[in-house]
Amino acid sequence: MGPRVATTVHYVEHGAGRPVVVLHGAGVDHREAEACFEPCFVGRAGFRRIYPDLPGMGRTAAPAELRGAADVLDVLLGFAAEIAGGGEYLLIGHSAGGYFAQAMAARAPTRVAGLALVCPLLPGVRDVPAHRVVTGSAELGDDVFRDYFVVHSPEMLERYERFVAPSAALVDQAALERLGAHWELPDEPGPAYSGPALVVAGRLDSVVGYAAAEDLAHRYPRACLAVVDDSGHALPHERPGLLRGLVADWLERVEGAA
Repeated sequence: MGPRVATTVHYVEHGAGRPVVVLHGAGVDHREAEACFEPCFVGRAGFRRIYPDLPGMGRTAAPAELRGAADVLDVLLGFAAEIAGGGEYLLIGHSAGGYFAQAMAARAPTRVAGLALVCPLLPGVRDVPAHRVVTGSAELGDDVFRDYFVVHSPEMLERYERFVAPSAALVDQAALERLGAHWELPDEPGPAYSGPALVVAGRLDSVVGYAAAEDLAHRYPRACLAVVDDSGHALPHERPGLLRGLVADWLERVEGAA
C-alpha cells in the first residue's frame, strides 16, 4: 500500500438506512450506475444508496499522486469507511467498478456485508466473444453505442444518450491513461470473501466475456451466478427486469445474514 492521497470523492445519494456503495465502470460517471441500479431499490426501504464518481471521472479529480489501481483502491476504501461511519456497507460494482469492488471485499471483508458484481472487469479474462448485435439496426447511434450495446433499439439509444454519453466530456483521459498503465491489483492474502455475493455476466459481453466471471462462483462460497443470454457489457441497461430480480434476491440474502 502506497502513501494515502487526499482526494475528495464526489457522490450523490438516495434514501436512508444501510449504506450501499455503487461503483460505475471506466469512462463514465455515477449517472450510469445511478440509472441502472436505482430501479432495483424501488419499493424497498432501509437502504442508503451512494453513487461516487471514481477518480478521473465525473467530478472526482485524479491528482498526479494517484499512480495506479492500488492508489484508487486506497481512495475508495477510505471513502467507503468514511461514508459508512466505520461500519458495514453493501458493495455493488459494474465493469471496472466490479474490479475495485472485489478488491475492497478482499481487503476489508468484515466491512462488506454483501458483494454484487455485474459484468466485472477481471484479470485473466479469456474466451471473449466477438461483438454481435442481437436486436435492432446496426446503423443506430454512434460507434461507441454500437460497440457497447448488443440491443440496438430506440430505448437503448435513449438510455445511452442520457446516462452514458454525457459523462465523456468529464473524463480526464490523461489520468485514466496514467492509472490504466498500472491497473492490475495484487491478490490479497487470506481466504476469499465469504459473504452473500452476486455475479452477473452477459453471454455476449465482448469487453470482458463471461468465462472468467464464472470462476468467481467457485471462489466465493456464497455466490449466486447468472450468465445472461442476449446481453453484453451493457447488461444493466439491456436486462433491467432480470437485474432487479437478481439484486432483490441478493438483498434478501444480505438481510438474512444480518
